[in-house]
Amino acid sequence: MKLRDVMTNPVIRIHPDETVAVAARTLTHYNIGILPVCGNDGRVIGLVTDRDLVTRCLASGRSPATTPVRVVMTSKIVSARPDMDAAQAAAVMGREQIRRLPVLENGRLCGMVSLGDLAQQEESSMDAGDALSEISSSLSSR
Repeated sequence: MKLRDVMTNPVIRIHPDETVAVAARTLTHYNIGILPVCGNDGRVIGLVTDRDLVTRCLASGRSPATTPVRVVMTSKIVSARPDMDAAQAAAVMGREQIRRLPVLENGRLCGMVSLGDLAQQEESSMDAGDALSEISSSLSSR
């Protein structure tokens, strides 16, 4: 099974100049934990999670109302292609210790896949479970 068959599309995203307060409201409104940060051209330049908002903004004493997302986002992007096999994506997620993977086509965001998306697919549920176990064991050993 390919990621294009299981990815979420369209993807809620945010511009790097939006404030952390807007990001927090967006995450809450859509009940999601991550937002791809995209420039005007649709290219992903970072990712911002609910944890980023807490650790890099609130805990650092920054104001959510004035701090732009680009200041708190994660710039390292691990991504996949829509034609990537779901099992291969699960392996990448396990290796990189991530639960969500942006899907890019020609450098532009076209979808998002989570371990939950992969676990729902019969073919890849074992791989997603293995990836989740690997992520969980790594976190508990810290």
